[in-house]
Formats: sequence, C-alpha cells, structure tokens
Amino acid sequence: MAFVNSILRAVVSALLFPFRGLHPLVGLVVVSLVTGVAMLLVFKATSNQAGIAAVKRKIHACLFEIRLFNDDLRAILRAQGELLRHNLTYLRFSLVPLLWMIVPFVLLIAQLQFHYGYRPLAPESPALVEVVLAEGWEEALPAGAVEDFDGFTRPAVALEAPEGVRIETPGVWAPEAREMTWRVAGERPGEYELAVEVGGERYTKSLRVAEEAGVRLLSPIRPDRNVFQQLLYPAEPPLPDGPVRSIAVAYPDAEVWFLGWTTHWMVVFFILSIVFAFALRNRLGVSI
Repeated sequence: MAFVNSILRAVVSALLFPFRGLHPLVGLVVVSLVTGVAMLLVFKATSNQAGIAAVKRKIHACLFEIRLFNDDLRAILRAQGELLRHNLTYLRFSLVPLLWMIVPFVLLIAQLQFHYGYRPLAPESPALVEVVLAEGWEEALPAGAVEDFDGFTRPAVALEAPEGVRIETPGVWAPEAREMTWRVAGERPGEYELAVEVGGERYTKSLRVAEEAGVRLLSPIRPDRNVFQQLLYPAEPPLPDGPVRSIAVAYPDAEVWFLGWTTHWMVVFFILSIVFAFALRNRLGVSI
C-alpha cells in the first residue's frame, strides 16, 4: 500500500501544482471535469450500453402508460410492477461500472482530502501534536524508556522541533488512550520536520506553517503500516515498525467557497463531477 500511495501522491501533487497559488475552487473545477470525463469513459467501456438504452426506453414507456391510463387501476398497477422490474434491471447494468470505478475513486478522494481538506498552521497559531503508542508499548520499550510519574508508568517520549517551531508545553500523558500530547506553534512560515524520540528510535512528522491557505499537501496523521490506516492517511510514508502507532498534527479544517456559501470540498467535488458527467454524456456518446 505504501508503494501505491507514493505513486498516487506524486501524480496528484504534480497535477495540482499549477493551482497552488489560486483559489481552491479553480483546481476543484479542473479535477471535477477530468473526473467526470473519466467516469463517463469507464462507464461506457464497462457497461452494457445497448441494454441500458433499451431499459430506459421501457421505463419511459411505463411512465407514459401510467399517465395515459390513470383511470384504470389494473393498468396502473401492472405498469408500476413493470417499472419496478425495469429499474432493478437498470441498477444491475449500472453495478458493473460502479465496481470498476469505486476503488480508484476512493484512492483519488483520499489523496484530494489532504490537498483541500485542511489549512496549514498560521504563524503563532498553536496546535496540538499527538503521539499514540501501540498496545503493549511497555514490553516493546527498553527499561530506560519507561518512567514513573505521579504514581503511574509512562513512556519517556521526547518531542524535538527545529528552529522556527516552538514547543509551548511539556508532554501530557493520557494512559488509557496511550497518547502523549504537546502544544506547538510555528514562529514563521515554512515546511518543518518534527522528531519524536521513543526508546532510542526517532520518528519524524511533517509540519507546515503558512500565512495564507492554498492548495498544499498537508498530512494531519502519519500512521503505522496498517493497510487500512495507510488508505485513510496516504499523505506521508507509514511509520516503521515499532512502539509508535501514529503521530498527528491538529491542522484546522478547510472549507471551499461555492455559489455564495462555504462547504466541505467533497460536496463541491461531487456536485461538479456529476454536473460535468451529465453535461458531456451526449458528446461522448454515453447512456447513463
């Protein structure tokens, strides 16, 4: 999964590079257009186009029959039964292209989320850095990496920040959640690398500070090598095997302005992709 994510990360970042300095909606329009066209081409190649066209004609015929014989209850019930049967057939025809599209679509959504779903930290704006340890971390760490604190055991975890990033609080340990949390703040814009030291091993995490929001690859969580976690958080390579399960930076959520209101980027993406697909279906000769 890490290899697939590395390829997709490079491809998506390269495609979105021209839109870095523009309003997020500009890049979303282009991505939605490309996605809508790709969906149409996949639908055309993998679906039974003749069958879809035929079943759509039958659905229209049933609707006309209901309208024409609206005073004949028996005819209406028969037409409604046929309408239900034809709709199920249409869904069956649509299932095959859906199965072809769902995996690449999910991978694309996962990549776009980390370009459009978060805002970088503003200078002097605080954020939390959270390190989650794996279950059984006590056995995984050497004896010197476990310490007593106020009557309970906690790991000796250290956070290091480069020049330009300030660590504002000592680590706070939550034993039930196996979490160590610090508050940090970026002193000036830039791309930084935090380092977490646990049991003699160092684990890094990217951090971005910027004065203005833009289309940038932001990684809120660097997960371990769990495949599901890598699917959800593909913006950074997974952590190596060890006691650390994840390292997270609490970036603020981003919203996109669209038609006079602000909303999550995914809403805009779905709306535009569907609009482009329906607008271009006849030009590409696709029955949907």
